[in-house]
Amino acid sequence: MSLIAYRNKMINPGIFNFLNDVIGDEFMKPAISNNTFSPAVNVRETEKSFELEVAVPGLKKKDINIDLNENLLTISSKIKEESGEVKDDFKRREFSYASFERSFTIPEDTDENKIEAKHEDGVLFITIPKKEEKPTIKKLIKIA
Repeated sequence: MSLIAYRNKMINPGIFNFLNDVIGDEFMKPAISNNTFSPAVNVRETEKSFELEVAVPGLKKKDINIDLNENLLTISSKIKEESGEVKDDFKRREFSYASFERSFTIPEDTDENKIEAKHEDGVLFITIPKKEEKPTIKKLIKIA
């Protein structure tokens, strides 16, 4: 068996040279070369808490990390998937990686010990309660 070079005469090779000149070498590279993404986040403030809704479709709760360092809340994930197939003398093995990291500065008036998180239908819900303000006590003191 011999290999024969084939050139489709219907495609003008000049168009590729033109696109390469205009767009650069990136034109022929894969569209997704970096598997990092930034999930959409909704932030809501109520009287008693801050609520974050993070869109993480396709991720399981075991794939997500939530860390609190000082007043910086970081949500991150690193996923490595491998798949393979063996048929007769043919072996195929593929890898895929995906990761993200989002950080938020937590206000001073929050109670870091009571932060709660739950994962439901591809959305991560994080509730950051505010510290309860002690009511000011007004008292009349008699002078003796």
